[in-house]
Amino acid sequence: MTLFWPGAERAPTERGGVQPGMSTLLQHALRRQPTPRTPIWLMRQAGRYLPEYRKLRRRVDFLTLCKTPQLCSQIMLRTVERLGVDAAIVFSDLLLILEPMGMQLRFAEGEGPIVGPPIRTSADVDRLGELERLDQLEFVMEAVRLTRAGLPAELSLIGFAGAPFTLAAYVIEGGASRQYHHAKRLMLTDPGAWHALMDRLARAAARYLLAQVNAGADVVQLFDSWVGCLGVEDYGRYVLPHSRTVIEQVARVAPVIHFTTGNPALLPLVREAGGDAIGVDWRIALHDAWRMIGYDRAIQGNLDPAVLLTSPQVVRQRAVEVLQQAAGRPGHIFNLGHGVLPQTPVENVLALVETVREFRFRPRESPPPRSS
Repeated sequence: MTLFWPGAERAPTERGGVQPGMSTLLQHALRRQPTPRTPIWLMRQAGRYLPEYRKLRRRVDFLTLCKTPQLCSQIMLRTVERLGVDAAIVFSDLLLILEPMGMQLRFAEGEGPIVGPPIRTSADVDRLGELERLDQLEFVMEAVRLTRAGLPAELSLIGFAGAPFTLAAYVIEGGASRQYHHAKRLMLTDPGAWHALMDRLARAAARYLLAQVNAGADVVQLFDSWVGCLGVEDYGRYVLPHSRTVIEQVARVAPVIHFTTGNPALLPLVREAGGDAIGVDWRIALHDAWRMIGYDRAIQGNLDPAVLLTSPQVVRQRAVEVLQQAAGRPGHIFNLGHGVLPQTPVENVLALVETVREFRFRPRESPPPRSS
Protein backbone atom coordinates (compact mmCIF):
# COMPACT_ATOMS: atom_id res chain seq x y z
CA MET A 1 0.00 0.00 0.00
CA THR A 2 1.41 3.35 -1.02
CA LEU A 3 0.83 5.99 1.62
CA PHE A 4 -0.12 9.46 0.42
CA TRP A 5 -0.06 11.30 3.74
CA PRO A 6 2.93 13.65 4.20
CA GLY A 7 5.59 12.11 6.41
CA ALA A 8 4.19 8.60 5.97
CA GLU A 9 7.66 7.26 5.23
CA ARG A 10 8.46 7.60 8.94
CA ALA A 11 7.52 4.42 10.77
CA PRO A 12 5.04 5.09 13.58
CA THR A 13 6.94 2.97 16.08
CA GLU A 14 9.65 5.65 16.13
CA ARG A 15 7.29 7.87 18.13
CA GLY A 16 7.20 5.53 21.12
CA GLY A 17 4.33 3.92 23.03
CA VAL A 18 2.59 4.18 26.38
CA GLN A 19 4.85 3.75 29.37
CA PRO A 20 3.38 1.43 32.02
CA GLY A 21 1.67 3.34 34.81
CA MET A 22 1.80 6.69 33.03
CA SER A 23 -1.30 8.87 33.07
CA THR A 24 -2.00 11.42 30.39
CA LEU A 25 -3.33 14.95 30.81
CA LEU A 26 -6.69 13.75 29.51
CA GLN A 27 -6.84 10.87 31.97
CA HIS A 28 -6.07 13.22 34.88
CA ALA A 29 -8.92 15.50 33.76
CA LEU A 30 -11.29 12.54 33.46
CA ARG A 31 -10.50 11.71 37.10
CA ARG A 32 -11.11 15.41 37.96
CA GLN A 33 -7.56 15.79 39.19
CA PRO A 34 -5.78 19.17 38.94
CA THR A 35 -3.90 19.64 35.67
CA PRO A 36 -1.39 22.35 34.71
CA ARG A 37 -3.70 23.37 31.86
CA THR A 38 -6.96 22.32 30.22
CA PRO A 39 -6.53 19.36 27.84
CA ILE A 40 -7.93 19.77 24.32
CA TRP A 41 -8.80 17.48 21.46
CA LEU A 42 -11.37 17.94 18.68
CA MET A 43 -14.00 15.73 17.15
CA ARG A 44 -13.22 15.27 13.43
CA GLN A 45 -9.82 16.82 14.03
CA ALA A 46 -8.44 14.77 11.11
CA GLY A 47 -10.99 15.65 8.47
CA ARG A 48 -12.06 17.49 5.37
CA TYR A 49 -10.89 20.92 6.51
CA LEU A 50 -7.26 19.78 6.04
CA PRO A 51 -5.80 20.17 2.52
CA GLU A 52 -3.69 17.03 2.98
CA TYR A 53 -6.78 15.00 3.83
CA ARG A 54 -8.71 16.31 0.82
CA LYS A 55 -5.78 15.40 -1.41
CA LEU A 56 -5.77 11.88 -0.01
CA ARG A 57 -9.52 11.50 -0.47
CA ARG A 58 -9.21 12.29 -4.16
CA ARG A 59 -7.28 9.02 -4.45
CA VAL A 60 -9.02 6.84 -1.88
CA ASP A 61 -12.74 6.53 -1.18
CA PHE A 62 -13.84 6.89 2.43
CA LEU A 63 -14.75 3.26 3.10
CA THR A 64 -11.47 2.00 1.65
CA LEU A 65 -9.64 4.59 3.74
CA CYS A 66 -11.34 3.41 6.93
CA LYS A 67 -10.37 -0.18 6.14
CA THR A 68 -6.68 0.62 5.56
CA PRO A 69 -5.06 0.75 9.01
CA GLN A 70 -1.78 2.26 7.83
CA LEU A 71 -3.56 5.24 6.31
CA CYS A 72 -5.87 5.67 9.31
CA SER A 73 -2.87 5.73 11.61
CA GLN A 74 -0.86 8.15 9.48
CA ILE A 75 -3.76 10.55 9.08
CA MET A 76 -4.32 10.84 12.81
CA LEU A 77 -0.65 10.89 13.83
CA ARG A 78 0.23 13.69 11.44
CA THR A 79 -2.86 15.68 12.41
CA VAL A 80 -2.14 15.39 16.14
CA GLU A 81 1.44 16.45 15.54
CA ARG A 82 0.37 19.41 13.42
CA LEU A 83 -2.34 20.69 15.75
CA GLY A 84 -0.67 20.06 19.11
CA VAL A 85 -3.77 18.50 20.70
CA ASP A 86 -3.66 16.24 23.75
CA ALA A 87 -5.31 13.15 22.31
CA ALA A 88 -5.81 11.21 19.13
CA ILE A 89 -9.09 9.52 18.32
CA VAL A 90 -9.02 6.42 16.17
CA PHE A 91 -9.67 7.35 12.54
CA SER A 92 -12.75 5.32 11.70
CA ASP A 93 -16.53 5.62 11.37
CA LEU A 94 -19.17 4.64 13.88
CA LEU A 95 -21.22 2.73 11.27
CA LEU A 96 -18.52 0.17 10.43
CA ILE A 97 -19.81 -2.00 13.26
CA LEU A 98 -23.00 -2.62 11.27
CA GLU A 99 -21.42 -4.57 8.40
CA PRO A 100 -20.47 -7.67 10.44
CA MET A 101 -24.00 -7.55 11.86
CA GLY A 102 -25.41 -8.11 8.39
CA MET A 103 -26.16 -4.56 7.22
CA GLN A 104 -24.99 -3.13 3.92
CA LEU A 105 -23.06 0.13 4.17
CA ARG A 106 -21.92 2.58 1.55
CA PHE A 107 -20.95 6.24 1.49
CA ALA A 108 -22.41 8.20 -1.41
CA GLU A 109 -20.68 11.43 -2.40
CA GLY A 110 -22.82 14.34 -1.25
CA GLU A 111 -25.37 12.06 0.44
CA GLY A 112 -23.55 10.64 3.43
CA PRO A 113 -23.86 7.07 4.69
CA ILE A 114 -26.53 4.74 3.34
CA VAL A 115 -27.45 1.70 5.44
CA GLY A 116 -29.70 -1.04 4.19
CA PRO A 117 -32.02 -2.71 3.93
CA PRO A 118 -33.65 -0.55 6.64
CA ILE A 119 -35.05 -2.21 9.75
CA ARG A 120 -38.66 -1.10 10.15
CA THR A 121 -40.56 -4.03 11.72
CA SER A 122 -40.21 -6.73 14.36
CA ALA A 123 -39.39 -9.25 11.66
CA ASP A 124 -36.68 -6.95 10.32
CA VAL A 125 -35.01 -6.85 13.74
CA ASP A 126 -34.35 -10.58 13.42
CA ARG A 127 -32.22 -9.83 10.35
CA LEU A 128 -29.67 -7.95 12.41
CA GLY A 129 -27.05 -10.43 13.51
CA GLU A 130 -25.30 -10.58 16.87
CA LEU A 131 -21.76 -9.21 16.90
CA GLU A 132 -20.17 -12.32 18.36
CA ARG A 133 -16.81 -12.17 16.56
CA LEU A 134 -14.73 -9.12 15.79
CA ASP A 135 -12.49 -10.56 13.09
CA GLN A 136 -14.37 -8.57 10.42
CA LEU A 137 -13.36 -5.42 12.31
CA GLU A 138 -9.72 -6.39 12.72
CA PHE A 139 -8.71 -3.45 10.51
CA VAL A 140 -10.01 -1.11 13.22
CA MET A 141 -8.00 -2.90 15.90
CA GLU A 142 -4.89 -2.70 13.74
CA ALA A 143 -5.48 1.04 13.29
CA VAL A 144 -5.70 1.33 17.09
CA ARG A 145 -2.43 -0.57 17.55
CA LEU A 146 -0.57 1.44 14.90
CA THR A 147 -1.86 4.78 16.19
CA ARG A 148 -1.00 3.92 19.80
CA ALA A 149 2.49 2.83 18.78
CA GLY A 150 3.03 6.12 16.97
CA LEU A 151 1.78 8.44 19.71
CA PRO A 152 4.00 10.01 22.35
CA ALA A 153 3.37 8.40 25.72
CA GLU A 154 1.90 11.60 27.17
CA LEU A 155 -0.99 11.65 24.69
CA SER A 156 -4.17 9.60 25.01
CA LEU A 157 -5.69 7.45 22.31
CA ILE A 158 -9.49 7.53 22.26
CA GLY A 159 -11.50 4.62 20.90
CA PHE A 160 -15.14 5.15 20.07
CA ALA A 161 -18.45 3.62 19.11
CA GLY A 162 -21.93 4.79 18.28
CA ALA A 163 -24.42 4.61 21.13
CA PRO A 164 -27.36 2.22 20.72
CA PHE A 165 -29.88 4.94 19.86
CA THR A 166 -27.72 6.57 17.20
CA LEU A 167 -26.94 3.20 15.61
CA ALA A 168 -30.63 2.28 15.75
CA ALA A 169 -31.59 5.55 14.10
CA TYR A 170 -29.25 4.84 11.21
CA VAL A 171 -30.39 1.27 10.62
CA ILE A 172 -34.08 2.20 10.85
CA GLU A 173 -33.93 5.37 8.77
CA GLY A 174 -31.46 3.90 6.29
CA GLY A 175 -29.11 6.86 6.72
CA ALA A 176 -29.09 10.34 8.17
CA SER A 177 -32.44 11.94 8.97
CA ARG A 178 -33.91 15.24 10.15
CA GLN A 179 -37.04 14.04 11.93
CA TYR A 180 -36.38 10.34 12.69
CA HIS A 181 -39.98 9.46 11.95
CA HIS A 182 -39.33 5.79 11.23
CA ALA A 183 -37.22 5.33 14.35
CA LYS A 184 -39.76 7.01 16.59
CA ARG A 185 -42.62 5.06 15.03
CA LEU A 186 -40.97 1.71 15.81
CA MET A 187 -40.03 2.90 19.30
CA LEU A 188 -43.57 4.00 20.17
CA THR A 189 -45.65 1.36 18.39
CA ASP A 190 -43.57 -1.78 19.03
CA PRO A 191 -41.57 -1.38 22.24
CA GLY A 192 -40.72 -5.07 22.25
CA ALA A 193 -39.02 -4.88 18.86
CA TRP A 194 -37.37 -1.60 19.83
CA HIS A 195 -35.81 -2.97 23.02
CA ALA A 196 -34.71 -6.15 21.24
CA LEU A 197 -32.92 -4.02 18.66
CA MET A 198 -31.38 -1.76 21.29
CA ASP A 199 -30.24 -4.74 23.39
CA ARG A 200 -28.43 -6.19 20.40
CA LEU A 201 -26.78 -2.90 19.51
CA ALA A 202 -25.75 -2.29 23.13
CA ARG A 203 -24.04 -5.67 23.32
CA ALA A 204 -22.27 -4.98 20.04
CA ALA A 205 -21.10 -1.51 21.07
CA ALA A 206 -19.72 -2.79 24.38
CA ARG A 207 -17.80 -5.63 22.71
CA TYR A 208 -16.44 -3.25 20.10
CA LEU A 209 -15.22 -0.73 22.66
CA LEU A 210 -13.66 -3.40 24.85
CA ALA A 211 -11.77 -4.73 21.83
CA GLN A 212 -10.41 -1.24 21.11
CA VAL A 213 -9.23 -0.93 24.70
CA ASN A 214 -7.52 -4.32 24.43
CA ALA A 215 -5.83 -3.08 21.24
CA GLY A 216 -4.42 0.03 22.94
CA ALA A 217 -7.07 2.74 23.43
CA ASP A 218 -6.81 4.20 26.94
CA VAL A 219 -10.06 6.25 26.82
CA VAL A 220 -13.29 5.66 24.89
CA GLN A 221 -16.11 7.91 23.74
CA LEU A 222 -19.70 6.79 23.21
CA PHE A 223 -21.28 8.97 20.52
CA ASP A 224 -25.04 9.56 20.81
CA SER A 225 -25.06 12.16 18.08
CA TRP A 226 -28.78 11.94 17.22
CA VAL A 227 -30.40 11.41 20.62
CA GLY A 228 -31.28 15.11 20.93
CA CYS A 229 -34.35 14.46 18.78
CA LEU A 230 -35.99 12.82 21.81
CA GLY A 231 -37.81 14.28 24.77
CA VAL A 232 -36.85 13.55 28.36
CA GLU A 233 -39.50 10.88 29.03
CA ASP A 234 -38.75 8.91 25.86
CA TYR A 235 -35.01 9.07 26.51
CA GLY A 236 -35.46 7.74 30.02
CA ARG A 237 -37.77 4.93 28.92
CA TYR A 238 -36.32 3.81 25.60
CA VAL A 239 -32.65 4.81 25.57
CA LEU A 240 -31.10 5.31 29.00
CA PRO A 241 -31.07 1.62 30.08
CA HIS A 242 -29.27 0.57 26.91
CA SER A 243 -26.62 3.30 27.04
CA ARG A 244 -26.06 2.43 30.69
CA THR A 245 -25.49 -1.22 29.73
CA VAL A 246 -22.68 -0.23 27.38
CA ILE A 247 -21.03 2.21 29.77
CA GLU A 248 -21.15 -0.09 32.81
CA GLN A 249 -19.31 -2.83 30.93
CA VAL A 250 -16.64 -0.59 29.43
CA ALA A 251 -16.06 1.65 32.46
CA ARG A 252 -14.56 -1.33 34.29
CA VAL A 253 -11.48 -1.16 32.07
CA ALA A 254 -11.24 2.42 30.71
CA PRO A 255 -12.61 5.92 31.29
CA VAL A 256 -15.74 6.69 29.24
CA ILE A 257 -16.77 10.01 27.70
CA HIS A 258 -20.53 10.01 27.06
CA PHE A 259 -21.28 12.48 24.28
CA THR A 260 -24.75 13.67 23.33
CA THR A 261 -25.97 16.66 21.40
CA GLY A 262 -29.16 18.50 20.55
CA ASN A 263 -31.21 18.68 23.75
CA PRO A 264 -29.68 20.05 26.99
CA ALA A 265 -32.76 18.95 28.95
CA LEU A 266 -31.48 15.38 28.66
CA LEU A 267 -28.25 16.06 30.56
CA PRO A 268 -29.38 14.86 34.03
CA LEU A 269 -30.51 11.57 32.49
CA VAL A 270 -27.34 11.32 30.38
CA ARG A 271 -25.42 11.57 33.64
CA GLU A 272 -27.62 8.81 35.05
CA ALA A 273 -26.79 6.61 32.08
CA GLY A 274 -23.13 7.01 33.01
CA GLY A 275 -19.75 8.24 31.93
CA ASP A 276 -16.66 9.61 33.62
CA ALA A 277 -17.17 12.75 31.53
CA ILE A 278 -20.30 14.06 29.85
CA GLY A 279 -19.82 15.77 26.49
CA VAL A 280 -22.06 18.78 25.90
CA ASP A 281 -22.76 20.98 22.89
CA TRP A 282 -23.08 24.75 22.51
CA ARG A 283 -26.84 24.89 23.09
CA ILE A 284 -26.20 25.40 26.79
CA ALA A 285 -23.51 27.39 28.60
CA LEU A 286 -20.77 25.19 30.00
CA HIS A 287 -21.25 26.35 33.60
CA ASP A 288 -25.00 25.69 33.41
CA ALA A 289 -24.42 22.25 31.93
CA TRP A 290 -21.91 21.35 34.65
CA ARG A 291 -24.38 22.36 37.37
CA MET A 292 -27.02 20.11 35.77
CA ILE A 293 -24.63 17.19 35.43
CA GLY A 294 -22.98 17.58 38.83
CA TYR A 295 -19.41 18.47 39.72
CA ASP A 296 -18.60 14.87 40.57
CA ARG A 297 -18.33 14.24 36.82
CA ALA A 298 -15.89 15.68 34.32
CA ILE A 299 -17.29 17.70 31.43
CA GLN A 300 -16.23 17.97 27.79
CA GLY A 301 -17.01 20.88 25.51
CA ASN A 302 -18.39 23.06 24.27
CA LEU A 303 -17.42 25.62 21.61
CA ASP A 304 -19.80 25.97 18.68
CA PRO A 305 -17.97 24.57 15.60
CA ALA A 306 -19.29 27.55 13.61
CA VAL A 307 -17.03 29.83 15.66
CA LEU A 308 -14.10 28.29 13.78
CA LEU A 309 -15.49 29.75 10.56
CA THR A 310 -14.87 33.33 11.78
CA SER A 311 -11.38 34.71 12.51
CA PRO A 312 -8.54 33.85 14.88
CA GLN A 313 -9.46 36.84 17.04
CA VAL A 314 -13.08 35.72 17.46
CA VAL A 315 -11.98 32.13 18.02
CA ARG A 316 -9.65 33.18 20.84
CA GLN A 317 -12.29 35.36 22.46
CA ARG A 318 -14.98 32.68 22.41
CA ALA A 319 -12.57 29.97 23.59
CA VAL A 320 -11.60 32.07 26.60
CA GLU A 321 -15.28 32.56 27.42
CA VAL A 322 -15.74 28.78 27.61
CA LEU A 323 -12.61 28.38 29.69
CA GLN A 324 -13.74 31.13 32.08
CA GLN A 325 -17.04 29.31 32.56
CA ALA A 326 -15.13 26.22 33.66
CA ALA A 327 -13.68 28.51 36.37
CA GLY A 328 -10.49 26.49 36.78
CA ARG A 329 -12.41 23.56 38.25
CA PRO A 330 -10.61 20.22 37.68
CA GLY A 331 -12.31 17.98 35.13
CA HIS A 332 -12.79 20.22 32.10
CA ILE A 333 -11.77 18.82 28.70
CA PHE A 334 -11.96 21.39 25.93
CA ASN A 335 -13.67 20.31 22.73
CA LEU A 336 -16.22 21.52 20.24
CA GLY A 337 -19.91 20.84 20.68
CA HIS A 338 -19.62 18.61 17.58
CA GLY A 339 -17.09 17.95 14.83
CA VAL A 340 -14.89 20.41 12.93
CA LEU A 341 -16.80 21.67 9.88
CA PRO A 342 -15.29 21.01 6.41
CA GLN A 343 -15.13 24.74 5.57
CA THR A 344 -13.01 25.56 8.63
CA PRO A 345 -9.73 27.45 7.99
CA VAL A 346 -6.78 25.53 9.41
CA GLU A 347 -5.35 28.70 10.97
CA ASN A 348 -8.46 29.05 13.12
CA VAL A 349 -8.04 25.53 14.48
CA LEU A 350 -4.42 26.27 15.29
CA ALA A 351 -5.47 29.51 17.02
CA LEU A 352 -7.98 27.59 19.13
CA VAL A 353 -5.49 24.96 20.26
CA GLU A 354 -2.87 27.58 21.04
CA THR A 355 -5.37 29.62 23.08
CA VAL A 356 -6.46 26.66 25.18
CA ARG A 357 -2.91 25.45 25.76
CA GLU A 358 -1.79 28.91 26.92
CA PHE A 359 -4.81 29.73 29.08
CA ARG A 360 -4.45 29.79 32.86
CA PHE A 361 -7.53 30.58 34.93
CA ARG A 362 -7.26 33.58 37.24
CA PRO A 363 -10.33 34.42 39.32
CA ARG A 364 -11.55 37.92 38.71
CA GLU A 365 -10.75 40.26 41.57
CA SER A 366 -13.68 41.37 43.68
CA PRO A 367 -14.26 45.15 43.72
CA PRO A 368 -13.03 46.89 46.87
CA PRO A 369 -15.71 47.42 49.51
CA ARG A 370 -17.43 50.79 49.50
CA SER A 371 -16.38 53.16 52.22
CA SER A 372 -19.21 54.19 54.54
